[in-house]
Amino acid sequence: MACSLLAAIGLFFILEGLMPFLDPRRWRSTFLQIAQFSDGQIRFFGLVAVLFGILLLAFNLFTF
Repeated sequence: MACSLLAAIGLFFILEGLMPFLDPRRWRSTFLQIAQFSDGQIRFFGLVAVLFGILLLAFNLFTF
């Protein structure tokens, strides 16, 4: 379990670091646009991300 968690955290950091590493100018522009979203819009995207993560975990748990 701990090994899987460390692998997941490692993959998270790899994926999060790709855009700033490969195209920092576009990443900065996108980040500044997102910073102008309202709180409700940011919460909605956060909710969608959480629900998608739960769906993926449930799919993984019940299929493998």
